[in-house]
Amino acid sequence: MSEAFRGEFYQKVDSKARVSVPAAFRRIIEAGDPSYSDTTRARFVIVYGGNQAYLECYTVTGMRKIEGQIAKMQAGSSARKYLERNMLTRSLVAELDDDGRIVLSQKLRDKIALDIEGGTEAAFAGALDKFQVWNKADYDAHAAEEDDFDLPEGADMSSLLPFDQED
Repeated sequence: MSEAFRGEFYQKVDSKARVSVPAAFRRIIEAGDPSYSDTTRARFVIVYGGNQAYLECYTVTGMRKIEGQIAKMQAGSSARKYLERNMLTRSLVAELDDDGRIVLSQKLRDKIALDIEGGTEAAFAGALDKFQVWNKADYDAHAAEEDDFDLPEGADMSSLLPFDQED
């Protein structure tokens, strides 16, 4: 895997539904798009299917791996149909413009309940091999809930990592 998507960023969404993808994420998107060059624009995949309250974004290379995993599943199985519908049918390829922005279509804004009237912000959250785009208010509420994880007093959060005998 290449560099991980990490960090959280708040980005203003303008009245034309354009939002700047964080610069750190753009470098990973570029590295994960085999067709990207100095003469083309970097692309990535935005998944708006599923029941989560955010958009899930993958590099082109990352999505190809997922597509390969889905293709190996039993044809016609309910799990494969669900993944095809929600990760493939309900996704789109986005392209960064010359300023590193994308346009959030009405369908994408509806998914995350993002109202662009009067100005608003989107939250970008790194999640290893993907990143999420949230309505800022929903992200803040969700992040506060996750911060309440029941970790034993004084325990280091790395104690949650699975033990790997090779390390």
